[in-house]
Amino acid sequence: MLILKFQIFVKDVWKEYTGWPLNDMEGQYKFMVKHVQLWKVAFHSTSPKWIHSVYLAAVAAYYAREVEAGLMEYKPDIIISVHPMMQHIPLWVLKWQGLEKKVIFVTVITDLSTCHPTWFHPWVNRCYCSSEEVAKKALLEGLEESQTRTYGLPIRPSFARAVLVKDELRKELKMDPDLPAVLLMGGGEGMGPVKKTAKALAESLYDKENEKPIGQIVVICGRNKNLVASVEAIEWKIPVKVRGFETIMAKWMGACDCIISKAGPGTIAEALIRGLPIILNDYIPGQEKGNVPYVVNNGAGVFTRSPKETARIVAGWFTTKQDELKTMSENALKLANPEAVFNIVRDIHELAKQREPGNFPYELTSSFTSII
Repeated sequence: MLILKFQIFVKDVWKEYTGWPLNDMEGQYKFMVKHVQLWKVAFHSTSPKWIHSVYLAAVAAYYAREVEAGLMEYKPDIIISVHPMMQHIPLWVLKWQGLEKKVIFVTVITDLSTCHPTWFHPWVNRCYCSSEEVAKKALLEGLEESQTRTYGLPIRPSFARAVLVKDELRKELKMDPDLPAVLLMGGGEGMGPVKKTAKALAESLYDKENEKPIGQIVVICGRNKNLVASVEAIEWKIPVKVRGFETIMAKWMGACDCIISKAGPGTIAEALIRGLPIILNDYIPGQEKGNVPYVVNNGAGVFTRSPKETARIVAGWFTTKQDELKTMSENALKLANPEAVFNIVRDIHELAKQREPGNFPYELTSSFTSII
């Protein structure tokens, strides 16, 4: 059995090899998703192939030499793209330098359902699709079935590993061992109606008649330190854990019974693996819109933007509708793909074994910019 060893480089090509405004793409994205109508217009207006092809060709005319320089610096045998706008330019560079048969190029789509057409390019060796819906779109965008694999959305390997049972996790995380728990996610930046939802949950999960809690809350505020301070300052009548940016989400999810989050693909995929029923409370127009029916139509969760309705649903799940919670948990597990990240790596390894050896002279044979 042939086992290959790899040296891995993680590079942000836009940030490191282009100039303004492309090298600040992350900042621009964060600005636009805070003003969602801007993002909605940008997403849909660039979807037609002739528009994004012309745009990317224009970008390539300016920055192809920098991308070429990156190839010369690292001389990769395999390129793995995880960004919707990082297919066309590197593939053009490889083809026009005659390297397309020597360098393996694969795309790993990190959107779960709805995704921008720039994710798809017919020159890739492999396109790893996160769902059957995405795989169908790949075929419509010109890829062959032999180029696609549908393994699910890759997430952190920690979610594929066995974790402690819920009781032990709650003890480790200093949670109440007996009360059902809801995980309220504010994302990495602590966005959304986190505080309002936490207050509504605290009210609905407190039994006024018997003066005791019927549930507990874990609030993840991300990097938003002001939100952490604000939520911590509240006098709660039920057990509430307030956390900032977390690196052990596999454990927090394993300790809880359901989750509240916007429709981010990574959080959804992680929650499904942990069998958590999901209350989706928002989505980014464009790439996250399709995640809502993906969860709801498969019986793994519900959608509502109302903090009060969210709290009402959770209170029901923790009291009179426990059967519904159990059914949704089972449906979530059916949708889960805990082995996705490993299956993708295994397939890339097989591609590498089939490709000719990479110890070739890595020389640029023509100017990409002169061809454009």
